[in-house]
Amino acid sequence: MTKTFINLNLFDGVKNEIVKNSYLTVDDKGKILAKGIGTPDDSYQKVDLKNKFVMPGLINAHTHIMMNPVTNKLEYLSEAEVTFTALKNLQTLLHAGVTYIRDCGCPFDVDIKLRRLQEDGQLGGTEILPSGRPMTMTGGHGDFKEDLDGHVTWGHLVDSPYEMRKSVRQEFKLGAKNIKVMATGGGMSSTDQVDDTELTESEIRVAVEEAHTKHMTVASHAQGNNGIQISLDAGVDSIEHGIYVDEKQAEFMKEHNVYLVPTLNACAGIDKYGVGKIPDYMIKKNDIVKKDFFKNIGMALKKGVKVVVGTDAGTPFNSFETGTTDELELIAGLGVSPYQALLGTTKYAAELLGITDNYGSLDVDKFADFLVLDENPLEDIKAVQQKDKQVYKKGQLVK
Repeated sequence: MTKTFINLNLFDGVKNEIVKNSYLTVDDKGKILAKGIGTPDDSYQKVDLKNKFVMPGLINAHTHIMMNPVTNKLEYLSEAEVTFTALKNLQTLLHAGVTYIRDCGCPFDVDIKLRRLQEDGQLGGTEILPSGRPMTMTGGHGDFKEDLDGHVTWGHLVDSPYEMRKSVRQEFKLGAKNIKVMATGGGMSSTDQVDDTELTESEIRVAVEEAHTKHMTVASHAQGNNGIQISLDAGVDSIEHGIYVDEKQAEFMKEHNVYLVPTLNACAGIDKYGVGKIPDYMIKKNDIVKKDFFKNIGMALKKGVKVVVGTDAGTPFNSFETGTTDELELIAGLGVSPYQALLGTTKYAAELLGITDNYGSLDVDKFADFLVLDENPLEDIKAVQQKDKQVYKKGQLVK
């Protein structure tokens, strides 16, 4: 049923303003038919939002829906367990106001399979832009044993440009929309350090070449400075984490429209809750990088790099329920306005995911994914943390 939402204060996700006394008319397919000021003279059902603040649904550009942030189990996961966990996490995300995600690495390509169900109309809720299994080197970040007997790996093991090309094509065949490459070590792998360079520039360049000729993007897990540099040289679309990004790299990213998805909440969660609960090597890695991490991301923000909200949700103590809004607060805490932080979960996030035709802002012909808040998010970023906020997905009330 077509309906008109009236008496709302609108942040459209693009302009740094609140348009008071706005309305949105949404059709029965969940798309915005009209928007304006006042109460339109139409015959549609009216939904009075009582002078509350409306903004686009949140986009989280870096999740791992197959992970449980409490148990921290990463290996010997069966496909059934991965799927069960993913479905629970998708429900949690939706009720938290996250209406679209990019998943950045999932064993058994479960994220792709769930996205197929969404495209067939069999599965609603938070929508997925899937990456499938990530690309990693033998022994690298992502070489984790999966299934009950450990006979499969989380990621594709690629040790040459040839193997990279074949693996990217396999993910394309299944339906991936993004390719995740592991350029460096990471906090959750026991055999490497975060500044270890793992994939080579030539391997990553092949991934970019294949992806960009098939309407896919490439996201590079790049924490160390050299891994960031070879990823940029290879032409990736986004740097994930970017712990040791330097000023020259930040300037390059701004000039060439390369996005930065820092996932600050992954570091903050381990720092706050991890001691005595996860392996010591994770704590030690986190302690080494945390100061530089926040300093360097703050520098990139001030340089004008497009920083996108992603949380690495599923990593230790990195909640699907609160992580996205926590990330917004962490970004704003680096010295930018609420508006600049919010662009990372609206306009910039939609650009990175390639979904701006339908998502990322509240405008005519786009889907009506939106939040209803008591307070103005452009004045206080904590407004989005409201626990009882209303969440609408394609014009339908979720909670």
